[in-house]
Amino acid sequence: MAVDQVLSHQLDFSPIPPRDKELTEFSTQDIEAALSDKLSVFAHDKSHFLIVSPYTEQEHLLDLRTVDAENALLARALIGMRSLRSDYATAPYIEIFNWDEVIEELTRLVRQHGHEWKETSFFVVAFRSQIPPTTVYEDLGVLDKAAHAEATASGGFLKYWFGDPDKDGKNLATCLWKSQEHAIKGGVGPAHRKAAGAARSLYTNWKIDRHRLIIRDDVQSWDIIDWE
Repeated sequence: MAVDQVLSHQLDFSPIPPRDKELTEFSTQDIEAALSDKLSVFAHDKSHFLIVSPYTEQEHLLDLRTVDAENALLARALIGMRSLRSDYATAPYIEIFNWDEVIEELTRLVRQHGHEWKETSFFVVAFRSQIPPTTVYEDLGVLDKAAHAEATASGGFLKYWFGDPDKDGKNLATCLWKSQEHAIKGGVGPAHRKAAGAARSLYTNWKIDRHRLIIRDDVQSWDIIDWE
């Protein structure tokens, strides 16, 4: 075969039709959209920082990029967590909050982002307390706020909720953590030591209960049980 025939043979190809090029570009856009949606698991209202407590300053916000998808999605679902009972200070823990609505929102977020949810356990702390009439509640607030900022900085702090003392001074505060290890790490700093040192004079009594929130594969079922 002559050289000119070889070159002619090698160069004999049909250009890609314009419509194929359009299809390729469309597919790329689909991929980019899917990738963007995956990344948005770690954002809420176009921000990576999430308000997870009554405190709204920057040092109290959860950076969703510091946790995995399961924890980020649950933290976002917990935005709607609210008490269903006025006697939350003494009621059974599982009956206090709107857990069904939280899980419903979690399911919606999982479906929205196309995430394959794997069974995950979360560490829950319930702090039940009673203050005497002599305690200035604002003093507790100062200690609590400093301890919360410290816990947030340690990582894995997904939710913090507290109520108001009832007529007998009884109250409930609760935290949800990525793990028990994160909770332990978050409670050893100077602000927590200061708050613990003041507890004897500020509280009549207090009790700490520990629970496990289990959310199973594909968010098909969930439980809150005692931590063992």
